[in-house]
Amino acid sequence: MDVEKFRAYCLMKPHVSEQLPFDEVTLVFKIAQQKIFAITPLDAANQSNLKCDPERALELRANYCAIQPGFHMNKKHWNTVLFNEDADDKLIEELIDHSYELVYRGLPQKIKKAYPI
Repeated sequence: MDVEKFRAYCLMKPHVSEQLPFDEVTLVFKIAQQKIFAITPLDAANQSNLKCDPERALELRANYCAIQPGFHMNKKHWNTVLFNEDADDKLIEELIDHSYELVYRGLPQKIKKAYPI
């Protein structure tokens, strides 16, 4: 996977926006302009941070070299996924879906009502 394919896949999800809130090189994807579900550095565009269920995160890290504890993130809930390693595009898309769903579930009911999926 490359950063353009990653970006396109994230933007296909409902109610997703992309922003550069931290600096000019850290691209974030938010649901309903509220919560981040993916972060990718444009200056090292071969990776992304994705939210993950803690138990699943441990399992993934044990089975894939490309999946590591989230860089600069809460390592219990976030993974850094390296592109073009041993995690194929299909798995990365599944991880994007998983992150999106986790974050969406955590949105307040008022927001979910305004932005149904």
